[in-house]
Amino acid sequence: MKHIISRLTSVLIIAVLCLVSGADCLGQGVVTRPVRPTQPPPVKTTTVDSSINSNRPKVDPQKKKEDKRKGDNTPSIVESTDSVTSPSTDNTITSSTGNAVIDRLVANMVYVEGGTFMMGSNDSEAQSNEKPIHQETVTSFYIGKYEVTQAEWEAVMGSNPSHFKGDNKPAECVSWDDCQEFITKLNQLTGKNFRLPTEAEWEFAARGGKNSRGYKYSGSDDNVYVAWSNGDYDSGTHNVGIKQTNELGLHDMSGNVWEWTADKWCDDYNSARGVGDYGSYHVFRGGGYNSFAFECTVSSRDFKTTRARLRFSSKKFCYDSSVGLRLALSL
Repeated sequence: MKHIISRLTSVLIIAVLCLVSGADCLGQGVVTRPVRPTQPPPVKTTTVDSSINSNRPKVDPQKKKEDKRKGDNTPSIVESTDSVTSPSTDNTITSSTGNAVIDRLVANMVYVEGGTFMMGSNDSEAQSNEKPIHQETVTSFYIGKYEVTQAEWEAVMGSNPSHFKGDNKPAECVSWDDCQEFITKLNQLTGKNFRLPTEAEWEFAARGGKNSRGYKYSGSDDNVYVAWSNGDYDSGTHNVGIKQTNELGLHDMSGNVWEWTADKWCDDYNSARGVGDYGSYHVFRGGGYNSFAFECTVSSRDFKTTRARLRFSSKKFCYDSSVGLRLALSL
């Protein structure tokens, strides 16, 4: 009996040891217990600050559509003038007249690489004088980033003929002859060869030059983003450089004030320039604050006698307060 009890006690002890150690007590080898899977570390979550992109400048939605449709990698054009530079710093020009206003005017000339483009328009809104579409080639040149301001005009001429006063508003109420006198004096001060752009140069630049995206107005298919025009009739002209730029970084080539060009008038592009009664008439381009939208397209054109400053006037405004200028400069 004692033998049986002793035997059972030994078996129980062995069984307990087997359970504790995990060993197979029947001599079939040692079996390791499966290891409990380790819990994965918690996934870290990142909270996105929704304010990161809140300060981006607003851009014409049409530009975003154009970029997506064309696969264009060109950065969207924004309102900030600081984001726009000339194609190459090698093309920057400077002046040291001692007059900060004049020196800034010179520094704001934008290089335009020459090229070939189709000039004119066959759109339904286009006037007969914008036809026919034809090929034009221009060589490289400079053109003003802004319309000539009243501060710049006064710095050169010593007076300000403009109706809607403001240093940073465009100079207006100036005839073509007045512009020639201004340019002559400016060239004497700077040693440069400023001039008015030709019609072809003006339109090539307004279309964005070699960077053109084919917009209807200078920088957009919607004039509200780039032009002070008909809706601003009562308020007159505005400071330059507020609206969006075009593809070359130029402001206000649509609207604000019409801009004189070097060329004499022709009824259409099949006609000779400056013939007969048009001998004393020159072309201006781009539309003004009191123009309809169709007059602010990149192909729109009009004319006036070289000596005309005022066609009619009233207490509120004078007609040619919508005519100013933008400078060009040959290489």
